[in-house]
Amino acid sequence: MDQGRDRGGTNIGIPALSIVIPVYNEGAIVVPTLQGIYREVRTRPLEVLVVYDFDEDTTVPVVKGLQPTMPGLTLLRNRFGNGALNAVKTGLQGASASHVLVTMADGSDEPQVIDAMLNKALQGADVVSGSRYMRGGRQLGGPLLKRLLSRLAGLSLHWLGGVATHDSTSNFRLYSRRLLDAVTIESRGGFELGLELTIKGHLMGLVVDEVPTTWRDRTAGASRFRMWQWLPHYLHWYWLGMYGRVSERPRRRLKQRAGVYER
Repeated sequence: MDQGRDRGGTNIGIPALSIVIPVYNEGAIVVPTLQGIYREVRTRPLEVLVVYDFDEDTTVPVVKGLQPTMPGLTLLRNRFGNGALNAVKTGLQGASASHVLVTMADGSDEPQVIDAMLNKALQGADVVSGSRYMRGGRQLGGPLLKRLLSRLAGLSLHWLGGVATHDSTSNFRLYSRRLLDAVTIESRGGFELGLELTIKGHLMGLVVDEVPTTWRDRTAGASRFRMWQWLPHYLHWYWLGMYGRVSERPRRRLKQRAGVYER
């Protein structure tokens, strides 16, 4: 096992898609999420990286029990320090495929749209959002204030900031390896990582796209989203996205840093 990676004895070769799922004591909650992915996603070979913080996490034995029936299901130990952000970073770095999707363990995201997201990426998109706020998308449940702020941020970045997705704030999105290799992740607060990578891709002139999806609030367990703690970090990337509409400076800086040239 290399650096905390447990593939359960399976070898799928080079996957067509890697899916990253950060977990924290999800226990059996993760089972329907994984079953949904393997049932609904037609893309194969599939690598599913379940990233955990510590060996006693209740998700670990559950995933071990599923590995014999789910080729490519892999346990990966968080190597950057505890927390959702570091778990996602570990998964993005450890993924083997040229396209990497992030989804949550609680079943809030729709696995039915993952193939459509990958198809957008294969057509040239570097960021593909599972979008709640475009036509055909929906959001069911969740705290009212969080829903309002998320919708306001996503739609204003689209209509005023020129970002080519109506939903910039969720983490249900797919990234190209080209984007991931070109940028340095700077997020420090938590789930604002999806917003950071979307804004960076947009400012670098890479292709951002979206597919409609329905998001459902979790029905079991506790959310690790900390709105008031993470809001300042979200605002940093939000204002950078809006500023990029009126100034070429952030675009040039990101392109120079990443070595990305005009397309």
